[in-house]
Amino acid sequence: MDAPREVARDVLRAVRERDAYANLVLPVLIREQRLAGRDAAFATELAYGACRSLGLLDAVIADCAGRPVGEIDGPLLDVLRLGVYQLLRTRVGAHAAVDTSVDLARTESGPGKAGFVNAVLRRAAERSTDEWVERLAPRDPVGRLAFEYAHPTWIAQAFADALGGRAGELGDLLAADDERPLVHLVARPGDITAEELALVSGGDEGRWSPYAVYLDGGDPGKLEPVRDGMAAVQDEGSQLVALALTRAPLLGADTGRWLDLCAGPGGKAALLGALAGIDGFHIDAVEPAEHRAELVRKSTRDLPVTVRVADGRDSGLTPGYDRILVDAPCTGLGALRRRPEARWRRTPADVRDLTVLQRELLTAAWDLLRPGGVVVYSTCSPHLSETVAVVADTIRRTGAEQLDARPLLPGVPDLGDGPAAQLWPHRHGTDAMFVAVLRKPE
Repeated sequence: MDAPREVARDVLRAVRERDAYANLVLPVLIREQRLAGRDAAFATELAYGACRSLGLLDAVIADCAGRPVGEIDGPLLDVLRLGVYQLLRTRVGAHAAVDTSVDLARTESGPGKAGFVNAVLRRAAERSTDEWVERLAPRDPVGRLAFEYAHPTWIAQAFADALGGRAGELGDLLAADDERPLVHLVARPGDITAEELALVSGGDEGRWSPYAVYLDGGDPGKLEPVRDGMAAVQDEGSQLVALALTRAPLLGADTGRWLDLCAGPGGKAALLGALAGIDGFHIDAVEPAEHRAELVRKSTRDLPVTVRVADGRDSGLTPGYDRILVDAPCTGLGALRRRPEARWRRTPADVRDLTVLQRELLTAAWDLLRPGGVVVYSTCSPHLSETVAVVADTIRRTGAEQLDARPLLPGVPDLGDGPAAQLWPHRHGTDAMFVAVLRKPE
């Protein structure tokens, strides 16, 4: 059998049957099948690409099969999704895409089901991607772009709303969101520089963060600096959020008492801890789930970070912090390119539930902040309900002073109209991180 395609099919099955995360399942299957090099890359492209493209694939399959995808047996649907993805979104020849998919179906389900797969895929191969878009996409501009770039329409509309006067960039944004992203590394300050990490890893130094390095592929876990804890995988946008906290102007001296109120899994806490250690400062890191708190401990070992297992809304901590980061739980709409299946799992109801939690966490942080101190509120989502609406509500209730976040990201262009900053995949090559800075009046 074709091992890369088997691995990709098994990833699709795990996502469909168990709501598994593709980025957790795929590496395990690659190791079990002992795939390497081009085979591992091909399996990764098929698995992640099919997960990202699910809405478009299912529309084509339903049209070719003459029935809703919900009426197709799950194992056959996995094979069909894999086959249609190859036909419409890769350079794999139609003959190879159809024949290998039929072989997968025949091996598992017998010749009768294999014939059904063959018929559906041959119909799918009769049209190009553009022709399928023309045939099946909604007529409205946002719906059409959403279909073409494999996003739910409600998410595309949320992006258009957040782009505001530059909503004409929606196509570029969705296209960037639909591509395989570079791997971003962070060089731990005090241990290794970005220049040194780029030389060791064969990557390129980042554009915006002084600690970022870009990798075009490969397994970063095999790099010696990553194994030794001198570097880690972290999107450059997340690095910029942590740096904004350290750069925000206080009223009064910085006593070095910092707090990461939503610390799991620990990437920002580790960068903050490394920077705090240079000046003899200290970080408290709060995480309510023990297993995620353990991840924070591993990420921050040997750093001046104390991990506390508690709900950030009622942490029991003593007020008086100089700097507080609230990297709030959110829909993750800004990181969909790194979580292939996530776009098809989220619903508008998730936004409503999460905004309540976000407001409560920001309020709790405000109560822990000393007069003259700053709190940075960030989300990996550009959805207006999770970003500017949460900040505006807090300002209305507390009288907080909102600082301009854009100067805290020096050299980064096109961050929006302010005072908050919004990063975008198509403009900056980062996740769509939102950053707002609030200071408590003395």
